[in-house]
Amino acid sequence: MASSKIQQKYDAFVAYFEEHMPLAASELVYRSPYELLVAVILSAQCTDKRVNMTTPALFERYPDPESMAASTAEEIYTYIKSISYPNNKAKNLLGMAQTLVNDFGGVVPDNLEDLQRLPGVGRKTANVMMAVAFDQPAMPVDTHVFRVANRIGLTKNSKNVTITERTLVKHFPREVLSNAHHWLILHGRYVCHARKPQCEKCRIFNICDYYKKKLLSLQLDK
Repeated sequence: MASSKIQQKYDAFVAYFEEHMPLAASELVYRSPYELLVAVILSAQCTDKRVNMTTPALFERYPDPESMAASTAEEIYTYIKSISYPNNKAKNLLGMAQTLVNDFGGVVPDNLEDLQRLPGVGRKTANVMMAVAFDQPAMPVDTHVFRVANRIGLTKNSKNVTITERTLVKHFPREVLSNAHHWLILHGRYVCHARKPQCEKCRIFNICDYYKKKLLSLQLDK
């Protein structure tokens, strides 16, 4: 019975967003898998808005993996110094580009295993590439996805991103999995904020565990 109730929550979540946000996409600006990969690496602990302000000059200087691979971490740093952790990211971008050129002929691989061989690319970034660049069913779990999924109750008492990913993959229909990733991110970014969720603007409060607890707390305080 519990499993059935959880699936009903997923079904209601999908039904709402399929009606109100049928087409969901990354807010990162890119023109190729290479550019998306660079942008996603830069986006770690940084806003998409800041990344999008930074990448035009970066892509003009490094339009392909070959040009970036021939550069230095010090020069790359000068283009991304307004991004969080620019030193580490400059080193990762250089290593990523060199690995692409040396091991993959300058082509971004389209599978999780090879993507994770690239410096600066963990499971989340690899999943983003699979979902966004290659239109494959995948569930990247970033801070928004992790928070919103647990807050709504799509996942229960999960403190592990891998368990969260597996649970979401299990319950979301395969054909909406990548869209669901964007739905969770955008809901977390614009409505279900970390510190002060805007429950008054939320249209899925009826399936949200956090909202039910908040309502119960208000009733008990009266």
